[in-house]
Amino acid sequence: MLLSRLRTFLAFPEWFYLGEPANTLTPPRRTPGGLATQFSSAGHFDLAPEQAMIVTVPLAGRDVAPYQGIQLGSMWYISLDYINHQTSLTADQARVDQDGMLRFVISARDPGVGNWLETTGHRRGYVQLRWQRLTRDLTEADGPAVEVVPVAEIPSRLPYYNQARETQAQYAQRIAARQAACADRMLG
Repeated sequence: MLLSRLRTFLAFPEWFYLGEPANTLTPPRRTPGGLATQFSSAGHFDLAPEQAMIVTVPLAGRDVAPYQGIQLGSMWYISLDYINHQTSLTADQARVDQDGMLRFVISARDPGVGNWLETTGHRRGYVQLRWQRLTRDLTEADGPAVEVVPVAEIPSRLPYYNQARETQAQYAQRIAARQAACADRMLG
């Protein structure tokens, strides 16, 4: 059983997202080898230092998916430093726009918005969205849209940019809260 799980883990990136073009995400689908009530959308980013990937996805809502989240990882499918950087967000942690959409900005450089996901020095890595404890199957309409833009164009590319803005002090508070929550979870 252990060898089977190990083979699945090592093969997962290849059959789930490495065959797709960079800076795209798959439509939501059942997670191979995952939870029975989990769907995933996965892809990999390849961004220059002045580029950003905007991922727009509808908020599923608690009645459809009590858990919805996005995370970044290395090409080895290892989570990026989620304790000291914002490399993942759940729907509960993220800012939802007035139109019911979640808009995440993946980049090396701080775009000044709350839903920024840091690449932590990785030009390349994976992106995975997950929905868990689903009450229905997801369709392509439930999935993400992706756009790669220059970081300097973020203000004109996000329809609710002024509401999404976050100061460096607010970001520092988020990281401090993240560190405290991780410490509680690890020690508690």
